[in-house]
Amino acid sequence: MTGASRFLSTAPRRRRPREMKESILDVLLYLFEHYFTEDAAPPIGDRAALNSGPLFNELTQAGFSPAEIHKAFDWLDALAEQRPDAGIPRADGPIRVFFGPELDKLDVQSRGFLMFLEQQGILDAGQRELVLDRAMALDQDELDLDDLKWVVLMVLFNQPGSEAAYAWMETQMFLDEPEPVH
Repeated sequence: MTGASRFLSTAPRRRRPREMKESILDVLLYLFEHYFTEDAAPPIGDRAALNSGPLFNELTQAGFSPAEIHKAFDWLDALAEQRPDAGIPRADGPIRVFFGPELDKLDVQSRGFLMFLEQQGILDAGQRELVLDRAMALDQDELDLDDLKWVVLMVLFNQPGSEAAYAWMETQMFLDEPEPVH
């Protein structure tokens, strides 16, 4: 089993359904699947328009609570605020040591997956930290590997110059038999 297949073979074709759509991640995945991947991104940033506009109405009609919708918009705003400028070189970072809440929220497989992505050049140290920041900002006590993969995909989508990494990650998430990184 290659390093890639160990982590990516369990990737979902689509987000698994939950009984109730009551998490920030569910709202984010709805937005990601319906807007971001079709190059029809909603106008994130204009909070007044979002809070009373057609997107908010669509999300409530899809079954999301207003509280979770607002939390998801906050999550996206924080991601956008941390977006680096294009052309800034990426720096290698030290080995990451996870602590306290990170150990509680991310299991060994998820932490290993992050290390794998960094070793393969899919994530740099700054992107790894952004993934961790955004994962920790979700209102879930624990994130499984599939949830973390979606967070990685959303972060890469938002990073200038990460088109190849995003494409690789997206391809790996939806393949039956993942291909190794070259």
